[in-house]
Amino acid sequence: MSKVGTEQLHQIVIVGGGAGGLELATKLGDTLGRKGKAAITLVDKSKTHVWKPLLHEIAAGSMNPEKHELVYLAQAHWHHFKFRLGSMDSLDRAKKEISIAPNYDEDGVEVIPRRTIKYDTLVIAVGSTTNDFGVKGAREHSIALDTQDQAEKFHRRLHNALLRAQTQAEPVQAGQLEVVIVGAGATGVELSAELHNTTRELAAYGLDKIDPDRDVRISLIEASDRVLPALPAKLSNSVDLELRKLRVHLYMGERVTEVTSKGVQTHSGRFIPSALVVWAAGIKAPDFLREIDGLETNRINQLIVKPTLQTTLDESIFAFGDCAACPWVGHGQDVTVPPRAQSAHQQASMLVKTLKYRVAGKTDLPEFTYRDYGSLVNLGNYTTVGNLMGALSGGSLFIEGLMARTMYQSLYKLHLMALHGFWSMALQTLARLIARRTEAQVKLH
Repeated sequence: MSKVGTEQLHQIVIVGGGAGGLELATKLGDTLGRKGKAAITLVDKSKTHVWKPLLHEIAAGSMNPEKHELVYLAQAHWHHFKFRLGSMDSLDRAKKEISIAPNYDEDGVEVIPRRTIKYDTLVIAVGSTTNDFGVKGAREHSIALDTQDQAEKFHRRLHNALLRAQTQAEPVQAGQLEVVIVGAGATGVELSAELHNTTRELAAYGLDKIDPDRDVRISLIEASDRVLPALPAKLSNSVDLELRKLRVHLYMGERVTEVTSKGVQTHSGRFIPSALVVWAAGIKAPDFLREIDGLETNRINQLIVKPTLQTTLDESIFAFGDCAACPWVGHGQDVTVPPRAQSAHQQASMLVKTLKYRVAGKTDLPEFTYRDYGSLVNLGNYTTVGNLMGALSGGSLFIEGLMARTMYQSLYKLHLMALHGFWSMALQTLARLIARRTEAQVKLH
C-alpha cells in the first residue's frame, strides 16, 4: 500500500504496549490493518515486551527475560501494524495529535528527535506505576517492579550482594542479605516466595560460604492487617500460612514512614535493616496523564472513562487497563473496575469490536461489563492458591495446588495465544520445556 493511501486511512494510535495494548494492536492489525481498512500504530517507550505478571520472576532470577521477551518491531511486521519507539508526554486534542519525547541512548546522545503523531482515534493504555505515597527516601532507596529494566536491576543487586557476602572476609552483617518488600499484594507475596526458592538455588551454585536459612532473610511489610488485603480472607489466610512455613517474616499493620540506605522505618518505631528494598505498595497512573489537555482524571492520575471506554470529555480518545477509571457496573457509585490483567484483556477484546464500529462510521458503541473470574496467587515451586468466581463456578470456589497452578500458567498461555496464535504458543511452550533440561534453573548473572 502506498504512503499516500496509508495516510488517507482512519488512523488508530495505541499508546502503551502492555498486555492489553499489544493484544489490541495485534488483533486490529490482523483485521483492519491487513485488509487496508485502517492504519494501526503502536507507541511504546521500550523495544521489547514482557508480560507484567512475570516481572517478579525476573527480579528473583527464576526467569531469563531474553527467552520470554517479544520484540515490538517484529510483532508489528508480522501483524500489519506500525511500531514507534518513544514515550508520549503531551496531547493536542484540537490538532488530534500526540507528542513523543526525544529518545536517547545510554550515553545521553539523542537517537530519535521529538515528533508528533496524528490520530483519528487515540487509545491510551499506558498501565500503572508504583505509588510511593511520597514516603521519605522511597524513590531513592527502593526499587519498584513496574518494568523489565527495574526487575533486572533488582536481580543484579541481589546477585552482587550474594557474591559480596561469599567473598568478604568478615561475617555477613545485619541487613546485608535481607530483602524487605513493602506491600503484601500479589506482587509482594509472589516475589517473597520466589526469592525464598532462588536464593537457595543461587547459593547451591558454588556460594558455599552462604547458609540461606541463616544468612538470607525475607521480610514483607503491609499497612493492612493481613496479606493480600484486596482478596478474600480465606485465600489470604492460606497464603499467610504458606509464607510462614517458608520463614518469610511478616509485619502486618505496619506503615512505612521512611526508607534509607540502611533499611526501613515504620510508624510503630520498628527499624528493619536491609540493603535491598522493593516497593510494591499501591499503584497510580503515570504522572503525565494528570489533566492532560483538560481530560478528566482522578486522584491517582487515571483517566475517567465512560462504559464505552471513551474519555468523558473527548469521544475520539479511549483509555483502558490500569490507567483508566472505568465504572464497575452493578457495584455501586464510584466503584471502578480493578486494575488486573484480566480486566485489560477483557477491555482489549471489546475494543477490537468498538474500533471496527468506529472505522465503519457507527456511533452506537458497546459498553464494557467486567466479569470477575477470580484471583490466583503463585508461590513459586511451593504452591498456588486462588478463588474462582462468577461464570466459572456460580459463586466463589477456593482452589489450591496443582489445579490452581495449572490455571495460573494457562493465563500466560492465553496471552501468548492472543499474540501469536495457538500453534506458535504450543511450539514455544514445548521448546522451553526441552531447553530447561539443559539449563540452570536460576539466572546466574
